[in-house]
Order: sequence, then C-alpha cells, then structure tokens
Amino acid sequence: MPASSLRLAAVAALLTALPLFADVTPALLFQDHAVLQQGRAVPVWGTAEAGEKISVTYSVGTTTRTASTTAGADGRWRIDLPSLPASAEPATLTFTGNNTVTRSDILVGEVWLASGQSNMEWALGWGTRVTNSKAEIAAANFPLIREIKIKTAAADAPQISAPGNWRACSPSTAGNFSAAAYFFARDLHQKLGVPVGIIAAAWGGSKIEPFMTPASLAADPHGPAVIDEWKTKTADYPARKARYDEEHAAWSAAKIAAEKAGEKFTQKAPPRPPGPGHQATPSGSYNAMIHPLVPYALRGAIWSQGESNAGRHVEYRTFFPSLIAGWREVFEQPAMPFYWVQLASWGANGDPDGVGFAWLRDAQDQTLSVPHTGQALAIDIGEAGDIHPANKQDVGHRLARLALRRTYGDKNVIDSGPTFARVELNAGAPNRIRIHFNNVADGLKNTNADPTASAAVLGFEVAGENKVFRAAYVRIENSNTGVVMLTAPESVPAPVFVRYAFRNNPTNTLANSEGLPAAPFRTDP
Repeated sequence: MPASSLRLAAVAALLTALPLFADVTPALLFQDHAVLQQGRAVPVWGTAEAGEKISVTYSVGTTTRTASTTAGADGRWRIDLPSLPASAEPATLTFTGNNTVTRSDILVGEVWLASGQSNMEWALGWGTRVTNSKAEIAAANFPLIREIKIKTAAADAPQISAPGNWRACSPSTAGNFSAAAYFFARDLHQKLGVPVGIIAAAWGGSKIEPFMTPASLAADPHGPAVIDEWKTKTADYPARKARYDEEHAAWSAAKIAAEKAGEKFTQKAPPRPPGPGHQATPSGSYNAMIHPLVPYALRGAIWSQGESNAGRHVEYRTFFPSLIAGWREVFEQPAMPFYWVQLASWGANGDPDGVGFAWLRDAQDQTLSVPHTGQALAIDIGEAGDIHPANKQDVGHRLARLALRRTYGDKNVIDSGPTFARVELNAGAPNRIRIHFNNVADGLKNTNADPTASAAVLGFEVAGENKVFRAAYVRIENSNTGVVMLTAPESVPAPVFVRYAFRNNPTNTLANSEGLPAAPFRTDP
C-alpha cells in the first residue's frame, strides 16, 4: 500500500477511535433551572471540537464569573468556576466556543444527591402510598427547590450523559419528586433560606453493587466474587437471549389468543436473561446514572437502600463503606457528608420475627465508623405488610436533622435517638442488666401507649451463653441520664447478651424527648 494510503488509513482509524464532537455541549446537569452549589469551586464540563477554546460565564445582577479552557483531543473540556454565593435571583450560564449556548434561571444554594432503591425513588404522587400525598402536593409551592430525576438505566461502561431535566417545585411538578428527598429539601430550604437542588438517581429493587464505582467494587474484599459470578451468568447471554425471544413470542401469542377468546390468562411472562443493560450489572447503575453527574459540586448525599441486600449483611459491611469511599473519590470530596436511612421495620415474607433485616441494619450501623456519615432511623415507622412505608415525612425530617446539625452546624438540632453506650451485667442480681444510653436529649421516653400492655419498655431481649433470646421486662431507671434496667425471664437465669429491636418487624418503644427512636443494637459477638 502506498505511504499516502497508509496515512489516510491511519487518520481514518484515529477518527473512528475518537468521539466526534462539534458544537459546544454542556454536560447533563447544566440546564435551565439548575441549582449550583454555593461556597466552593463549581466544576463545569462538556464536549466540543478537539482543541476548541471554551469559556463559561456565570452572570447575575452585577456578579460575573468567567473561566476559560481548551477542549482536549477527545473533545472533552472542564472549567472550574470560582466559588459562588447563594442566590435566589435567576442567573445565566453562557458557554462560548465556535457556538454559544445559554442556560437561564440558574440558582445557587445547596445541592444534594439522593440515591438508593425504591424507598428513595418513591415519588410524592405515587398513589396513596405517601401519607397526605394530595395535600402535600397541593402545598408544594417552593420554586427555589429544584429536582432533576435521572432515568433508571444500567451500562457496562461509564457514560458521559443521561436523560433528565431540572424542574422547579410546584403543585404541578411535585408529584414526580422523590418524596423522601422532597421533605428533606423542604426542611433545608425553610431552615437555611437558600435554594436547594436535589439530584434524584434511585432505582427500585437495586442491590448496592450496581451503584458502586468499578474501582471500589473491584477493590472490595467481596467485589471480585460478584464480578466473576456476573461473568458466569452472562457468558451464554446470546444463546439465552435467543431462547428468551422465542419463549416471549410464544407467550405473547398465547396471551393474545386468550384475550380474543375471552379467556383468563394467568401464565407469567418468561424472565429476561441477565445481560447488557440488566439492573443487576455490577457497577451498571453507577456507570449509567451516577458517572454522568461527576464531578458536579455537591454538598452531600442521602441514601435509602439495603432491602435487596438483606441476607447478605457480611458483604454489606464492606460494600457500603466502599460505595461511600468510591463516590467521595469521583466527586473529589474526601469528606463529603453521606447520610442514609436505616431499613424500616417490615414483616419480611410474613416473618416479622425473622432477623434478615436486623442483620442488614447492623451492617448499616457499623458503617457509622466512617467519618462524616449519619443514620436516620425508620424502625418505628415501618409497616408490617408493606416494604414501602407511607410516612416519608419523618424520613425526610430525620435526614434533614442530620444535615442541619452535622453539615450546617446547628447545635440546637437533635439529630439522633438514644444509642447504646455500655452494659452492666449482674446489676444487683444475676438476672438483671443495666443499659446506659447516649443521645437521650432531655430524657428517655417510653412510647408504649397500649392500655392493655404493661408499662414496660418493649423490644429488649436477653440471652445466656447459648444465645437463645427471650423477651425481658424493662423499665426506665433514670430518664435524665439514659439508664434502663432489664430483668430476665426465668428461662434465662444468667443473662449475658442483650438485643434491642433486633427483628425484621420488632416492637420498639424507647425514644428520647424529641420522639426519635432508640437505635437497634446487640451486645453478642
């Protein structure tokens, strides 16, 4: 082949390998109605023609911030605007290169990423499954609260964009907002007096592994096994997909025939085989839903997930800290606040006395050892027959309490219910145990309101060395200092271990003066 032909072939190969961009295109989150994070440098990025000079200007009133750069060989560019003060006055973002793009109605305030599975995805207007949903939507006139909902998706490799649009909160839009995130944002907005932006990137039914960065999943002690298992499951995907297509076509034909004949059709559709785009893809949801957001300036993240990992709490003990570390790394915020909702009470699979959820809660609780984290309890607001408790108000309020105290420094906010401090065995008698609590606020409170029940605090269990747990009689010994006294039943003459609210759907009646529930705990190894 002549040298000229070789050169042309090389150029063609290079053009094929590189993404081709022409016009300046801002990244997903830089749209009309966006909220930018106040008080820190604001990364702005996008695509353009390779080598194209790019400038970005933020302008509102007499305030202007401008920064410039040049698009790389792959057409990508990034600019960090200087720190911006909070502003409820609509601003413009102007992107200038070979073309000009203008985004309007830009606010500056507090930005939080809301992620997880269905209890975070659950929208304010989804039927009757949010308490007082209609009234809440009718009153949701908060134009300075904005949300962008990222479309649920999975991908095998990190994506640079995803579908989603910023919307200002109003009675006509609030029904599509994440309910928990909306109540969280409303509290922050009303307390702080600044705009609040929520980036909602949650997917019902998700395990935690799909939301982990590829690097953090690969480095986790349990990650390689998950990745290898997925490779095994999908190795024969083309053949399984072909069989699925045939089975689904036959199922569809049978359904149509039954409908035409007026017959009842109860046959279930064949399950789609795991493969490209499947929800369970390791790091798949991160690639498609979180990576396109990187490195947007955030204040922090809120998270509600774990139901789909119940029964795998040993893995969760490392997966959850790994997810947090991975997100902090890609968003370039090593101390990014990360607050989550502990699993709500639920009579899992008709087994309220099971402990699958309890062990997952235990794994969540252990993650509090990671700095700059916090946990909002839902052990008192769950529903035995529904894994999606309707009381999203308290979920949002409790997450907001964590942020207001720990992130924004409001020391007047009580952000935790009673937490286990220490245990005294043989407290005056062999069958008695004294428990000391922290975070009692103005004192412990027994919420046991059943007139037919005893005045005892409910939810405590004790066991001997055999670890067979039995309910204990419990009374508050000193409300102000946070002390309760347990008396073991006759079947446990020498108690050595204590558990509280350690069931899927436990009875729990201990709270502090703020009405925040005591956290589940166990003293057995």
